Amino acid sequence: MSPSSRTSIKLRVFVALLAFQMFGATSIRAQVMVDDAWVRATVRGQQATGAFMRISTKKDVKLVEARTPNAGFVEVHQMLLEQGVMSMRPVKGLLIRAGEPVEFKSGGYHLMLMDLKQPVRAGFESQITLVFESSDGKRESVYVHAPIANSSPHEKK
Repeated sequence: MSPSSRTSIKLRVFVALLAFQMFGATSIRAQVMVDDAWVRATVRGQQATGAFMRISTKKDVKLVEARTPNAGFVEVHQMLLEQGVMSMRPVKGLLIRAGEPVEFKSGGYHLMLMDLKQPVRAGFESQITLVFESSDGKRESVYVHAPIANSSPHEKK
């Protein structure tokens, strides 16, 4: 076998392994999609704000963690109307079912960025890391670049 034939075989094996790693069934990264993400700008002295987005998936996953360098901590919250009173409470391990997108919006699920390290100003961007867990316990991070705005940049004006 000539040296060029061995190189050609090695290259094909390398490409095949790379393709398997990138598109293999064990990864959930390609399964989770985040759209229309944005973070609400703050006013002076405000120590918390909300992040909003739509999360969809091709495979059931749980959102188990969220973090951003802008905040001391991030929680998934849900707004609920109970006996005529609106309340907000943290949610642990939010299940996102395949084919059933979850809207993070005012009045429903949203991320609360708390203990803000500095003002969150419109016109900038917030980087958010979302950590998802599949049913087999594998975790994957999805990195979101969310514009900061005074109101949803996706609303029709």
